[in-house]
Amino acid sequence: VSNFSSIKCKDLFLIYVLLCPCSCEGILAQDLSTPKENQNAYIAASYVKFLEAAGARVVPIMINQTDEEYRRLFKSINGVLFPGGGASIFSSGYQRSSKIFYEMALEANRRGDYFPIWGTCLGLEQLFLLTNGVSLLTRTNTTAVSLPLKFTKGKSKMFQGFPPELMDALALEPLTENSHRWSLAMEAFNSSNTLTSFYKVLSTNTDGKTEFLSTVEAFDYPIYGTQWHPEKNAFEWRRPFVAHTPSGVRVTFFMAEFFVSEARKNFHRFATEDEENQALIYNFSPVKSSAKSIFEQIYYF
Repeated sequence: VSNFSSIKCKDLFLIYVLLCPCSCEGILAQDLSTPKENQNAYIAASYVKFLEAAGARVVPIMINQTDEEYRRLFKSINGVLFPGGGASIFSSGYQRSSKIFYEMALEANRRGDYFPIWGTCLGLEQLFLLTNGVSLLTRTNTTAVSLPLKFTKGKSKMFQGFPPELMDALALEPLTENSHRWSLAMEAFNSSNTLTSFYKVLSTNTDGKTEFLSTVEAFDYPIYGTQWHPEKNAFEWRRPFVAHTPSGVRVTFFMAEFFVSEARKNFHRFATEDEENQALIYNFSPVKSSAKSIFEQIYYF
């Protein structure tokens, strides 16, 4: 460009975001069960690494922000992940922020603004509640076990890019780590017209007594969920039953790549480079977790 030197910094930033196929994805923080001074929320570092491994940059979504702050952030990020954990799905900072982003995502997608949501474990349970309005969860014996997936028939968006040998491994080997006390039983799911018309069941599992949903995607929205933890295979080492095999680690990266590729389908961007830099997870440092924690590292806020 002959007049390149006359281009303003803000114009260069706009050129950059239009040409660069990158994405900024939000991860919901959740309430600490025992808040400390200047610390009332956290995000496990494995979720951050999960998205970064597929080329995304992460923006932590703090709890207890105003609706206006959440609306402004929604316009700046390309997708949002509801992580697993122990927060209340009925009344907590995690619940409130997830509800706001869920409703904004539905509205945006209805008007053609493609905005994906991913729920892992607690995040999927939260999605079921947000969709149905009433919780249909039941207790299952699934707090410390890795399982193969029982796939349902039919095609899916989530798994369409997976190599056949990895799909076979998912169906035959215990590659999906489960750390949940609550599940949505197939019987309960089938009793709800709201849920059956919204979610397509991609896989189920059983604890020996109850068959429950383990992987889902929405029919009409880019909303996805796993009751199991794809991020743990590559990034968490505190539990012996987590699958760190080559197939297990490949699952982590293929799941992350799928969701990040979904987030690249919209053009949400921060207004300025400075605003983006101030929002990124790079402004915080993870700390090594205590010996009792299931996480290797945690970000505290």
